[in-house]
This record gives sequence, structure tokens and C-alpha cells, in this order.
Amino acid sequence: MGLLVFVRNLLLALCLFLVLGFLYYSAWKLHLLQWEEDSNSAVLSFDSAGQTLGSEYDRLGFLLNLDSKLFSKPAPMFLDDSFRKWARIREFVPPFGIKGQDNLIKAILSVTKEYRLTPALDSLRCRRCIIVGNGGVLANKSLGSRIDDYDIVVRLNSAPVKGFEKDVGSKTTLRITYPEGAMQRPEQYERDSLFVLAGFKWQDFKWLKYIVYKERVSASDGFWKSVATRVPKEPPEIRILNPYFIQEAAFTLIGLPFNNGLMGRGNIPTLGSVAVTMALHGCDEVAVAGFGYDMSTPNAPLHYYESVRMAAIKEITTVTEFWRAVTGKVYQDPEGALNKGFSKGPTDHFISFIPVLDAQYPARERVSAEAGESSCHH
Repeated sequence: MGLLVFVRNLLLALCLFLVLGFLYYSAWKLHLLQWEEDSNSAVLSFDSAGQTLGSEYDRLGFLLNLDSKLFSKPAPMFLDDSFRKWARIREFVPPFGIKGQDNLIKAILSVTKEYRLTPALDSLRCRRCIIVGNGGVLANKSLGSRIDDYDIVVRLNSAPVKGFEKDVGSKTTLRITYPEGAMQRPEQYERDSLFVLAGFKWQDFKWLKYIVYKERVSASDGFWKSVATRVPKEPPEIRILNPYFIQEAAFTLIGLPFNNGLMGRGNIPTLGSVAVTMALHGCDEVAVAGFGYDMSTPNAPLHYYESVRMAAIKEITTVTEFWRAVTGKVYQDPEGALNKGFSKGPTDHFISFIPVLDAQYPARERVSAEAGESSCHH
């Protein structure tokens, strides 16, 4: 009798284990299917020049026609504790994936324990986002109040807010950066913003671990300039950007050299293009401001916050061509405007946005926010 009871209890325990295992597996698969195809198609296909097969690129290697299904599957903005199961990034080393960084990332996430936006932002039915670039075209345009009107305001690297509120606003939701680009003075950080690491090399993840655990940061840890030794954010206010956006911006949108999935000369997208790519997956409306470079005016400021002038550089191609690839209609004369940045048309003065309906990208027409048109009705 005792043996029968033991066998019965063993079978019940085994059944319970199988049911729980099935539920866990199903939940994991559902999570992945939100933004991935099966693992066999997870790795992009490239030709001998390193460009995505089946796509058309111009003579400079930039994508000419965007697939309307490109943004149809929402990708997680940030890494969470299931990151090792994400087929699209696990086979690539930084900056295009997380291969070899499992232990560092696991250690960071075990302390941050937050992987999403704030509950208030996650609950929005229509999420309006603006990516604020650092371009001098923002200077003296008084766009600050318009920028602050968006639900999510994304800023890049160490671009300051204090003292420039009239032109760039005072609100910061996300500040995306990497060690060399991060603000080095703690008082510069906005109180209510999330700090988001874009990891371009393995040292960047090591640096973030130091920051999260409040350990001493060594300046000789493979950085090309001095880095912040302290970030005045608590662990739950820190995120790791999904490196898939770096991969997609580089290889799919801009068509940079694949280089066997390794970081090399000429295949790293700008942080601004990565931020826009992220927003196109996670927002219902995406706006940009401060991404113009008016190279026809040599005395114009290069950045809104400094005195360096446009004459200091010769040409801008990656940023302007990325924007043309994403919108399709930025330039009236792309060839003639190539070395003039956004000086043609109204883009250098106004915020421009793209409606992204239902996390898809059906409309690639550039619309000036001056017209008051929007896909969200707040």
C-alpha cells in the first residue's frame, strides 16, 4: 500500500513538473514571437559586399526602398532576463549582439531588475516619441515647449539641457549613451530620466557593471577617451539597449559593410540612427529634431551647445542618408543636396515626424509638425 501511495505521489509530481515546464516554454516562445522569426531566419543574409540580399542600395551603399514590413514586429527596447534566448542577437558580438557578454549582462540585470519603460508610459494607448539630436539647427528655434509636449523625449550622449531649455526643452525620458559619451559631471543628469547604455564593445558592459555595483572604474579599460566614473542613477533607473537596433540600423537601413558581423572601420551607425530605429519599433509616432547639418552656412553652429562652426567639417553623409532611407522624401534633389545636409527643405527649422501605426511603418512620407498633423490624438 505504501508503495502505491509513493508511486501515485511521484506521478503527480511528475505531471505537475511537466505542466509547469510546458507553461514556461510556451511563455518564452510567445515572448520571442513578438519580434522574431524562427531561428533559421534570424541571421540576416548578405551579399559579397556585405549588404542585405534582396535590397536596393544607392552608389554610397544606403537603402533606397524600405520594406513596409520592416517594423511590423515590435522589438523589446531593452534587454531583459531572457536575453540569451533572443536568436537575433545571440550570434553576434558587440555592438551587433551579446555573444560572449552573458555573465556581465546577467550580473547587471540581477541588480537593475527593471527591463521596460515606466508603467505610466507602458500603459499609453498611443506613444508619441521624439529623438532630439545635437545639431546646431536647434539653436535659436525656440522649439523647447514643442519638444516637451511628447510622451517620450530621447536625448543622446552628453548633450546638455540646462541653459538651453528654450530651444531643446527641459524634459528627458531616456538618455542613450556609451561610456565615452556619457556625462562626466553627476549634476548634469536629469532627475527623472532613465540611463540607457548602447553597448558598442565588451568594455562598455564591463563599465556599466562597475557603475551599477558602484565599483571603481579604471580609465585604462580599453576606452578611447576619459569616461564617467559615476552615474547618479539607482540600478532600477538603468537599462541596456537591445543591440538589435544597432544591427538593424547598420545593415538593413543604411547598408553598412557586414564584415562578418564584427565591428570594423565604416560599419558602425551613428547613435542617432540607432535611437530612431529603436523608436520606430516602440512608438506609435516618431519625431526627430536637431538632426540637420546646414553645410551651406559655414558659420552656423555644429552643435546647439558649443561654438564650433560647420566650417570645421567637410561633409555629412551617414546621418542625412539614413534619414532619407527611413522617410523616403527628405530631399527634393538627393544628389545635389548630398553635401548640404538638411539645408534643402524645411527640415532644418522644424520638427519632423513619421506616423508609425500599430508599431508598423506603412507611411514613409515626411510630415512637418508645423502642419499640426499627428497619428496620435491626445
